Amino acid sequence: MTPGLSYREVIQPTEQELRELAGLLVDIVADGASVGFLPPLAWEEAYAYWASVTGEQVVVWVAANENGIVGTVQLHLAERPNGRHRAEIAKLMVHPSAQRQGIGRTLMLLAQARALAENRSLLVLDTRAEDPSNRLYQAMGYQEGGRIPHYAMSADGSLHDTVIYYKLIGSQ
Repeated sequence: MTPGLSYREVIQPTEQELRELAGLLVDIVADGASVGFLPPLAWEEAYAYWASVTGEQVVVWVAANENGIVGTVQLHLAERPNGRHRAEIAKLMVHPSAQRQGIGRTLMLLAQARALAENRSLLVLDTRAEDPSNRLYQAMGYQEGGRIPHYAMSADGSLHDTVIYYKLIGSQ
């Protein structure tokens, strides 16, 4: 773990946490991250997104330093009877100023540990094919399950492939 950083699960975000998460989302979208939003992302839209995220089947972690939240990840626990063995990793975000410090890896490890504690044996996620996040997921043992062409759109209207990854964890 990076010195000066703390990691915590957020069950019900405080007003301050919602503000910081909204700011993080606005900043990473402006930096070109493909997380479902296009720039310019209005702060109010980012705030509304975060205000609606938490729930019984969604676990959120944040990484924070002395300046506030610099990273986050979500674990979505499948609810349907035929899917209670799996979970989805969603919205791994690390502020551009805090990248390449192991924050993303640590957040992923927290999500994976929780998935194991919840008796989940399969993790899935998706990401834009050309994003640097692909290297992280592959280094952490995620396997490519397939690609969907033209899945995500950029601000300039160009279309990008999305890679679907999976990882078997625990006992299968």
